[in-house]
Amino acid sequence: MKAVILAGGLGTRLSEETSIRPKPMVEIGGKPILWHIMKTYSAHGINDFIICCGYKGYIIKEYFANYFLHMSDVTFDMRFNQMNVHSGYAEPWRVTLVNTGDNTMTGGRLKRISEHLGNETFCFTYGDGVSDINITELVKFHQQQNTLATLTAVQPAGRFGAISLGYEQTKITNFREKPEGDGAWINGGYFVLEPEVINLIADDSTVWEQEPLEKLAYMEQLSAFKHYGFWQPMDTLRDKNHLEGLWNSGQAPWKVW
Repeated sequence: MKAVILAGGLGTRLSEETSIRPKPMVEIGGKPILWHIMKTYSAHGINDFIICCGYKGYIIKEYFANYFLHMSDVTFDMRFNQMNVHSGYAEPWRVTLVNTGDNTMTGGRLKRISEHLGNETFCFTYGDGVSDINITELVKFHQQQNTLATLTAVQPAGRFGAISLGYEQTKITNFREKPEGDGAWINGGYFVLEPEVINLIADDSTVWEQEPLEKLAYMEQLSAFKHYGFWQPMDTLRDKNHLEGLWNSGQAPWKVW
């Protein structure tokens, strides 16, 4: 099974980092968040990736072109222009990098890589968030639903501390830092899709989360896999620092490998 990852957006809310690199290449623990996402899929036996590049996509291409070198101990003999690799570790990955345009919308990017999909069920997600989702169970759930698409539904925690205050009350009687949120389920990405969904995408201007998903829901061809575990997008520098802190503490919930 293939996994398609969106990696072409501008990431404007993380401009401190994305002015010099695409958002999926922003590092958590010295590795791009894209690497963390791929490691999650790989832990469940999915090692064939299609990366939808766009903004500064050449940086992603250069990263994978030099991946083996980055992961190895080497000696450079300048006199003879030789490089000797002493030890190295390479992932069992097959990575296809496709330039899907700087300004293409999420649905358009998926349509642009359709020729690489074949006629098989595939995974699809965003290149800017991590989760401890069980991909194996997600795929199994999708197969049982017999629908064209399955998305992962998550309940994000509240971003700010919640306090209880009655009308004209000035003394706080209850405080919870980062409460569970309002209980609403939202789209957490980590889709499993049938190739027929490509037919619902018109062109580069199509936003995947609008017309295609709305049509799938209307057709009763969209299922929801409820994920109760860890899920965290990296939208802001605050999010990035939070993920970095979890990784450095050795308590990164998404590290399932």
